[in-house]
Amino acid sequence: MPRSALKQNSGATTPRIRPTTLDIPGLTRSKVSPDGRIAQRDVGSKLVIVMVGLPARGKSYITKKLARYLNWLQHDTKIFNVGEKRRVVAHHAPHSAHPNGPDHTRTKSEQKAEDALTAARILIHGDASGANIPVLNLPESSMLTNDRADPTSPVEGRDDGMDGSASFFDPSNTRAAAIREQCAVETLDELLHYVLEEGGSIGILDATNSTLRRRQMVMKRIREKAGDINVLFIESICEDETLLEANMRLKLSGPDYKDKDPVASLEDFKKRVELYKKKYVPLGEYEEKHNMPYVKMIDVGRKVISHQIKGFLSAQAVYYLLNFNLAPRQIWITRHGESLDNVAGKIGGDSDLSDNGRKYGQALMMFVREQRTAWEQKQAEKQLNTHFPPHPGDHTPPNPHFSPEGVDMDSERSFCVWTSMLKRSVQTGDYFNEEEFDVKQMRMLDELSAGSMEGMTYTEMRTKYPPEYIQRQSDKLAYRYPGPGGEGYLDIINRLRPVIVELERMTHHCLLITHRSVARVLLAYFMGLRRDQVADLDCPLGMLYALEPKPYGVEFKAYRYNSQIDSFDYLPEFQLKKATYQH
Repeated sequence: MPRSALKQNSGATTPRIRPTTLDIPGLTRSKVSPDGRIAQRDVGSKLVIVMVGLPARGKSYITKKLARYLNWLQHDTKIFNVGEKRRVVAHHAPHSAHPNGPDHTRTKSEQKAEDALTAARILIHGDASGANIPVLNLPESSMLTNDRADPTSPVEGRDDGMDGSASFFDPSNTRAAAIREQCAVETLDELLHYVLEEGGSIGILDATNSTLRRRQMVMKRIREKAGDINVLFIESICEDETLLEANMRLKLSGPDYKDKDPVASLEDFKKRVELYKKKYVPLGEYEEKHNMPYVKMIDVGRKVISHQIKGFLSAQAVYYLLNFNLAPRQIWITRHGESLDNVAGKIGGDSDLSDNGRKYGQALMMFVREQRTAWEQKQAEKQLNTHFPPHPGDHTPPNPHFSPEGVDMDSERSFCVWTSMLKRSVQTGDYFNEEEFDVKQMRMLDELSAGSMEGMTYTEMRTKYPPEYIQRQSDKLAYRYPGPGGEGYLDIINRLRPVIVELERMTHHCLLITHRSVARVLLAYFMGLRRDQVADLDCPLGMLYALEPKPYGVEFKAYRYNSQIDSFDYLPEFQLKKATYQH
């Protein structure tokens, strides 16, 4: 067992390389994992994901969505991006590093950038004096020899070759190659420290890793430091030219080319890709010969190939990747209209809508119908004004999604309306004509069951069950109501998994008419909220949230019902926040 992995201690005595079976927060429990999360000592149950692929193939998009999903499932996941470290190093390499080592007055992010800069200077100038980061044992082909240039002079090739342009990725640019290698190793070490020492369950290495030599180095270092931890390679490949073109347009708005001439930037970026292609070795023969698990995603989910998938977390990741698309669409989330139990302040129940609730349902239908028409018109206009390469000032790249030949993906989409099976939600959805909308009831969208406390007010709960009330207030996310059928937020997360996967799979618009706890958990997924934000999210009646998946994340808008105009007001400055009430 590697020495670093032997340091693990989760309250049990002996670290274990062997993987355990299911570890699901809220649904499993053991002595070493009372909350269902992977125990620190169970290294064999953790996962390192290594991305592979040429630039502009959607790797970072995949990693961000995957990390958001896994974190939402309560498996601690973090992305480690080699490109971000490379940009810090390359853009600052000519300047002098801090002469006296780390400055403890700096912030963590400032110190991280300083450390990367110091490591780069060791490589560029061959001088480790005064630095706190040792020179790594890189292959001789990557190391520099006897080059101690003036720190204030430009770095060789910075036409300079260090500004993120294609020449930085030229194999003949030995300084840049050494920096890229150093950044890759340091980023991987940070990932392994997170998984082995900081309690993380999944670390994702976001980089091209497009050469066999780089992947061999990654695997060797993982085995040296983390033993038999699960490793899953994910390669993103784009064969569809339209999809690739859209990906490239997105890349031109990224940090390497931001505010630069788009035509010249596109030419430079294509040169960069060609340089990568010279040494690019796709996943396949070598990985299969050595029983290395991998997934190939072609055209962002059009075709998926998997090999030797091992471990619970790997299976969860692959399941999510199988239900993946980038089609532009809207997802709407709202609570039901006001119910009679809402008026009485009762928890749960299955009461009818009040008069105000029925009024809300009708206004909701009218507003969503108008917004659907407006969105379709906007998409048509956007398609007509799409340019490649983009014109200066064009910052509205299309969603890069695969369009099967003969299928018009830009035609008007179906609109689904999903309600829970409780009366107040079903009645809110009754105003949607099934000839125009696909209406469906789902038990997964039901409100959290309060068990033996169903039908009480919060005041009654505090009076009759003070220990339960205090326990719930101390940790609402982990709390489960007592009695038959009692649930907690972790139960909501687990029963919403098929809903989330279906929302990711389908290309239609969808409105979810649900309840407070469910709306909180849905918003937490799409907005990537922290664990401590989920159960206290302010989500009152009368709010309507619009979410539009984008290549860079999710575009979020909020509307509030206005009874005076019997419609909705757009709230341009709206921010999700913690509720001031204790419900």
